[in-house]
Amino acid sequence: MITVQPISEDSIILYFGNEISLQITQTIMRLVEQLTLNSPSHIFSEKIKQNILEVTPSYTSLFIQYRSSQLSGDELSHALQVWTHSSDLTGQQFESKTTHQLPVYYHPEVGPDLHYLTLRHKLSQEEVVQRHQQTDYHVYAIGFAPGFAFLGNVDPHIATPRHDSPRLHIPAGSVGIANQQTAVYPSDSPGGWQIIGNCPLSLFSLEANPMTPFNIGDKVKFNAITRNEFLQLGGIICTHWK
Repeated sequence: MITVQPISEDSIILYFGNEISLQITQTIMRLVEQLTLNSPSHIFSEKIKQNILEVTPSYTSLFIQYRSSQLSGDELSHALQVWTHSSDLTGQQFESKTTHQLPVYYHPEVGPDLHYLTLRHKLSQEEVVQRHQQTDYHVYAIGFAPGFAFLGNVDPHIATPRHDSPRLHIPAGSVGIANQQTAVYPSDSPGGWQIIGNCPLSLFSLEANPMTPFNIGDKVKFNAITRNEFLQLGGIICTHWK
């Protein structure tokens, strides 16, 4: 059940459920699409779309900020309630056409938890790598750090909880697993995810436009590369882990 909750005089949040799922992500992005000015909608008037200042999707919610001097919260809430009961919700869902191909060097010298996953799940290193890269992941949310894309869902045979105590330093490009999610750390930071490899591509830059390649709803595919390929692409071997 979708609920609309006012937050302030110029913002509201829509809640789409309690569990992370592709269906919810597609529904949220369908609404984002309908609220943009260049997307036709028989429910949202030009007045509504022209006065939407910001939409911020998350796992199971959507934050909307609007121009309260031109649009009332009641008017926006009513239109959103109508949308939740319309064919726009039950009909064709949004699906991004963008798939990001990310090279990953899977090895203990850049993935210090790779060996732990083999022991925990009674799999060989090759099986862990194969299960991780055989999935087409979806971007469910972006947060924690700029450009940090939360991807799901991880193969249940390699899904692994976070560390009880986070590491003090995770190098940029580190590929991690946390329960049913996986992600690439876009920059150096602390973190508690299980690190199994490293992607040598830059996934966040203040100078780039856009600053990160990911959008919610995009697909991500990991592809294993060799050590030489990793180094040729600019990858750096981490010599110590804290």
